[in-house]
Amino acid sequence: MHEDPWRLTVTEAARRIAAGTLHPETLVESCLDRIAAREPEVRAFAWFDPAGVRGAAGRAASGPLRGIPIGVKDVLDTADMPSAYGSPIWRGWQPRADAAPVAWARAAGAVVMGKTVTTEFATRTPGPTTNPVNPAHTPGGSSSGSAAGVAAGFFPVAYGTQTAGSVIRPAAYCGVVGYKPSYALIDRAGMKIMSASLDTVGLLARSIADCALVAGTVSGRDLGDPERRPDRAPRIGVCRSPTWDAADAPTQALLQRVADRLAQAGASVSERALPPLFGHLIEAHPVVMNAESARALGWELATAREEISASLQERLAFGLAQSGATLDAAYETFRETQAAFPSATEGLDVLLTPAAPGEAPAGIGWTGDPALNFIWTSLHVPCVTVPAGTGPNGLPLGIQIVGRRGEDRAVLAWAQWVAAAIG
Repeated sequence: MHEDPWRLTVTEAARRIAAGTLHPETLVESCLDRIAAREPEVRAFAWFDPAGVRGAAGRAASGPLRGIPIGVKDVLDTADMPSAYGSPIWRGWQPRADAAPVAWARAAGAVVMGKTVTTEFATRTPGPTTNPVNPAHTPGGSSSGSAAGVAAGFFPVAYGTQTAGSVIRPAAYCGVVGYKPSYALIDRAGMKIMSASLDTVGLLARSIADCALVAGTVSGRDLGDPERRPDRAPRIGVCRSPTWDAADAPTQALLQRVADRLAQAGASVSERALPPLFGHLIEAHPVVMNAESARALGWELATAREEISASLQERLAFGLAQSGATLDAAYETFRETQAAFPSATEGLDVLLTPAAPGEAPAGIGWTGDPALNFIWTSLHVPCVTVPAGTGPNGLPLGIQIVGRRGEDRAVLAWAQWVAAAIG
């Protein structure tokens, strides 16, 4: 028996539970011990009830995720825990039903460890969560508690959501795997939607195989076993995206260093720039995101505007100020770039691009810049953060693997190939 069950990946823990060499209660107790030791500093939870967790572990359904602890970002409803969406407006709100991703995880036997901290409506003001690697730095956001909780050992997997960069970036900052699936692969029913055109439910985990197992289970899709080595090496395009200037010097060097290592490992590596059309997403993404968010928060604006942060009110005002013509043009940019992406990546299996501009920024008042993420979110394509060592300040760095929409199984497999090649 592994001396610290909380260290296990989902796939290894599930194997041991199925074999009868690990009891779900033992795994959950190990995670609870870890939470007791580190949560006062990390502050990953918006809601945490150890007694409720123990009861859930004893009642865990039989299934592929039986006994697996999971964190749930507090924009996904839970029938037995409050859902505040990171806002004082909703403090104490108790939904009647689980969001679809939570319901399907529980049906497969997963044990919800608690609700994890999100920024305000998964968009603006951060919560109290710190980076487990260095508490003087942000864990990233908006999936702050989910990324920090996985990195700290509170649970091996957690739900996050992404509208710009809220899964991929915090995964990079905390040194874990992040998986933003193709748009709508994981059902969003029961999520506090902010941007219907962008919001995507994803996962943060210890391994790429964990993401494939959990996402496949809750979506009913066969995402394969990424750890089964493919019979050939990948064709990889090194992409310096239209927002490349946001990457700091160490991150730009990291991309080249990883590309060189992948070539040495046998990959076919070439430069691949996106056509100029894709640069229009720099203007289109914030128009769509903020206009949709402002409409989504109509009740909050009408009844509790004073409890919305000033910074979010500013973005909502920007969204409401967009003309119909401007919004239509932004949607047209989305349609054109989504349609053009397959041809822009023709002859390649995946793109290699940075996951974040650099290491996690100091302080917890800002969760970092999504400049290297929002283009891919707009394109509705699958993305995976692969941990790639540390930066000059000893904080984690990540690299991002991007593929075509609907090719999640292949993207996960190639991300695992990359992870193995870079060690």
